[in-house]
Amino acid sequence: MAEIKPYKPVKLVCGIIFSREEIRNQAEVSLSEKFGPVDLASSSFPFTYTDYYQPQMGSVLYRAFVSFARLIQPEELAGIKVWTNHLEDSFRLRFRTPARPVNLDPGYLSASALVMATAKDFSHRIPIGQGIYAHLELLFTRKGVKLLDWTYPDFKQPGYQEFFLRVREIYLRQLRDQS
Repeated sequence: MAEIKPYKPVKLVCGIIFSREEIRNQAEVSLSEKFGPVDLASSSFPFTYTDYYQPQMGSVLYRAFVSFARLIQPEELAGIKVWTNHLEDSFRLRFRTPARPVNLDPGYLSASALVMATAKDFSHRIPIGQGIYAHLELLFTRKGVKLLDWTYPDFKQPGYQEFFLRVREIYLRQLRDQS
């Protein structure tokens, strides 16, 4: 029988889709109040790969990412996604316009992969609890980033991949420092 070992801690990341920098900044503040300091934040990338969010969020959207200094356990991801959904609801009351001021997509980065949380089921997504699914987004290899058939189109752009490779470097350094 194989020995069951505890999971290695992983690096919490969160994607933020927004129309105004003020909303992004407030989201980062709220997220860091809950999950601790941000250790890396991306630039704001134009979010032009789908019009899915436009009816609720407006026509000019951006996506940014943050990673957090404190590592988490991978099994925390479902609860984190439920919490970020509640945070999105609180932003509706705070900002009033647009109808949906922010979309928050938490996930985690391990040495080998980027996993994002979603409430939407699909054939390649795995239920992880509380109505939340894990979506394997990217793989990390010695040669860089490997895309998958279902990788979201915006995650294919080099700017995202460069950000996640930088987060991975921080994460690997954190793991070495813990040893």
